Amino acid sequence: MEKWKDKLTDQLCQAFLSLKNTEETYSFLSDVATIGEIRALAQRLEVARLLSEGFTYPQIAQQTGASTATISRVKKFLEYGADGYKLILDRLKDA
Repeated sequence: MEKWKDKLTDQLCQAFLSLKNTEETYSFLSDVATIGEIRALAQRLEVARLLSEGFTYPQIAQQTGASTATISRVKKFLEYGADGYKLILDRLKDA
């Protein structure tokens, strides 16, 4: 098991799974994270979407405001991560 996975992170995951709609999710996120943290997560997800659609680093940087370091980090996780981005991007396409 990875070092960051424990009872507290299990609880956080269960909290997200218990949310029923977008408004509940906004409410929870606004209480549990800063606006900057929420925006950073949203930006990374958009970077992942654009990378998966074949956009270039300059195009992604222009559209999202993300640094090339952030884009590179997201690309690394798209290619070598736990496939979380791929899972979510596939589900968002189907939604």
